Amino acid sequence: MRLTILGGGGFRVPLVYGALLGDRGERRVSEVVLHDLDADRLTAVTRVLAEQAAGVPDAPRVTATTDLDEALTGADFVFSAIRVGGLAGRADDERVALAEGVLGQETVGAGGIAYGLRTVPVAVDIARRVARLAPDAWVINFTNPAGLVTEAMSRHLGDRVIGICDSPVGLGRRIARVLGADPREAFVDYVGLNHLGWVRALRVAGRDELPRLLADPALLGSFEEGRLFGPDWLRSLGAVPNEYLHYYYFNREAVHAYQQAERTRGAFLRDQQAGFYAEARDPGVSALELWERTRAEREATYMAENREAAGAGEREAEDLSGGYEEVALALMRAVARGERTTLILNVRNGSTLAALDADAVIEVPCLVDASGARPLAAAPLPDHATGLVCSVKAVEREILAAAESGSRARAVTAFALHPLVDSVNVAHRLVDGYTAVHPGLAYLR
Repeated sequence: MRLTILGGGGFRVPLVYGALLGDRGERRVSEVVLHDLDADRLTAVTRVLAEQAAGVPDAPRVTATTDLDEALTGADFVFSAIRVGGLAGRADDERVALAEGVLGQETVGAGGIAYGLRTVPVAVDIARRVARLAPDAWVINFTNPAGLVTEAMSRHLGDRVIGICDSPVGLGRRIARVLGADPREAFVDYVGLNHLGWVRALRVAGRDELPRLLADPALLGSFEEGRLFGPDWLRSLGAVPNEYLHYYYFNREAVHAYQQAERTRGAFLRDQQAGFYAEARDPGVSALELWERTRAEREATYMAENREAAGAGEREAEDLSGGYEEVALALMRAVARGERTTLILNVRNGSTLAALDADAVIEVPCLVDASGARPLAAAPLPDHATGLVCSVKAVEREILAAAESGSRARAVTAFALHPLVDSVNVAHRLVDGYTAVHPGLAYLR
């Protein structure tokens, strides 16, 4: 099978290729096509992959191209992992938002809206090209904001585009680990939107073990989300939120921590990865070893500001490994080989959540097989979660409308309606600030 990776010069591509190297089943990927607009980044990542493949029999062949149509033609699967505006754009998203005293994180709040407005037009163009050049291909979307981008692409690809994220997987594993359960044998009842979901139950052999966790302060304080949100708040919710909900529940503290930080997350990654790509061009350097060192630092500093604000301490060693590449490979296996499995994915709602329409992309457990991914039935969310989900989905719809129409007014509305933007006047200034620094938003008028 032929796998095309869009954003093929991206830093996390070796995680995907490493997972492919360990896949020995039938209908495995035999060719990987990397596409990126930056030829130097492609060269660096190709070097890493070559070192990974050394000594591995039948390793998937790797080719690289800057021609999008060439990359898509003949693909069986397409992984979309683009970053419109690069990490410099992410750093600008954070800076503009923080200057207005609001959150600039890449998927949450003002920063997520700006990133979505830049990304949706490009993602829609990709979806249209896939429909024309590789109509039988399955698209697996990694691109953030993952739920929003998946919904934009689904308007052209239907259910043949599926979004993935590693946050729910990591959360489920941590809860299972604390409870002494095997994550592979646990069913995680997780419902919401991408980066806006809650674990409401963790069932092992049909028994919900989450009440045991919520009733034990020592257990609650022994894993990352327990330390991040605090045992009392988790008991009040009766659920364990995705870590990104810290930006909502402790917004003032998170914004303050970001304002006090020496560099924002985007600026840190921009500088860190610039160093990696520059050094990786040196033929005397092991690109793989350099990548592994850089990745270890990247993972250890993930959401550092939030953990500092909450006094949550350092990340656990078990959480420093990858995750989304495993979800992607499991999804691809299920579709290509008919290996039925259950995965938490971003898919169209159908009738799963009554508060949302059928086309709204949500993040829920899905049954996956050769026919694709179908969301499992889910109990209704509590009112507080339903309100937040509906509010953020309304913002996503305004982003999609702005991207389709080029309407600056719809973009302002998207910012103004977000729960983490506290003024219409701030929304106007955010649009002014973002259009001033991002050429990719020139379409807004």
